[in-house]
Amino acid sequence: MPTSESGRVTGRARQLWGRLPGGLAEEFRPHADRLARDIIAAIQEAVPVYAQPLRGAFGEVFTQGIEQSILQCLDNLGRGDAPMGHWISLYRHLGKVEFTEGRSLDSLQTAYRVGGRVAWRHVAALGQDLGLDSDIFCTAAEAIFAYVDEISALSIEGYTIAQARAAGAVARRRRRLLELLLADPPASPQTIAKLAGEANWKLPDTVTPVALAPRADQHRAKVPELDADVLVDLEGGEPCLLFPGTLPDDVDLEALLPGWRVVVGLPIPLSEAATSLRWARRALRLVEDGVLPEQPVTQCGDHLSTLWLLTDEFLMRRLSERCLAPLDGLTVKQRARLGETLLAWLQSRGGAPEIAEMLKVHPQTVRYRLHQLDSLFGARLHNVDDRLHLEIALRAQKLAARA
Repeated sequence: MPTSESGRVTGRARQLWGRLPGGLAEEFRPHADRLARDIIAAIQEAVPVYAQPLRGAFGEVFTQGIEQSILQCLDNLGRGDAPMGHWISLYRHLGKVEFTEGRSLDSLQTAYRVGGRVAWRHVAALGQDLGLDSDIFCTAAEAIFAYVDEISALSIEGYTIAQARAAGAVARRRRRLLELLLADPPASPQTIAKLAGEANWKLPDTVTPVALAPRADQHRAKVPELDADVLVDLEGGEPCLLFPGTLPDDVDLEALLPGWRVVVGLPIPLSEAATSLRWARRALRLVEDGVLPEQPVTQCGDHLSTLWLLTDEFLMRRLSERCLAPLDGLTVKQRARLGETLLAWLQSRGGAPEIAEMLKVHPQTVRYRLHQLDSLFGARLHNVDDRLHLEIALRAQKLAARA
């Protein structure tokens, strides 16, 4: 027995038609045209979306479907072996058409039920005129409504196939749109606008990129359940998301992205999405290297100075070498202690007791170190520009040491 892809079409109706007397086909065939007209009229009365005359491609297919159904049933009377391929394709196609027209399947399913009831009234009336016995009536009724179930299942299949294909096409377009938005340089505004329309994605004024990496302690990061307006790339070498606008306060990325290390980039105009994501990925690497603290979700905006200090390692090394040259003649341990004390003094500009509290050492130790620093750096400690350069160099050195 033939079975549809969903497993719900079993050919039960055809078996039942085969149990009926074959001679009934010739009795019923002259009434087929009138039955088709009555079914169409009843459907148009019962289903608002089909109330207008059925025109165009859909009307032709729908009318053909009703006519084919009647002929298919008549051809199977007393036989049960008439070819099924054409009507199976036709009712799958009707399901696809409903999806293409932007409708649910409710109207089509109602139309099938209405058509089945009209068919049964015609069969019952003609059967009474012919004096058919009750067993034939029961079998005919069962066959009609089994047929309705089967064509309904076929249309559901067609609708589901069309829906899946459309979803796949939209997903591919959105993936391509994300690639164009994050390209360096980005694609032209015209190209992006065209693809956004095809991907059913409303272009926002601002976006928030999110850089992702699977956590090492997870066997496999789960696919997140995100709103439809979030552009997603989890398959590439550097997974990321792109949220339209700014992230609402009630969005819990830790809960939405279990198993992922998450870094949220800065909200930025759409044309600068690639720049914000690049910094988010830079912050992600710093988290992985231990420079930035490990957190479920890291906000780039909380670490702008760190990101800036580590932007250009070459220049930072040159700045450190130049500014901290007075420490070159000391041991590694002495350099570390004096550098730590100098940074604390620059940050606080406090006295020995305050700095001692920060460093957890004795105030006299701090006074000794400050005296050493004054001897080494002299007037630089009292020049605004020199103090700024010293603090930058010491902060960068401290961050580099973490890595």
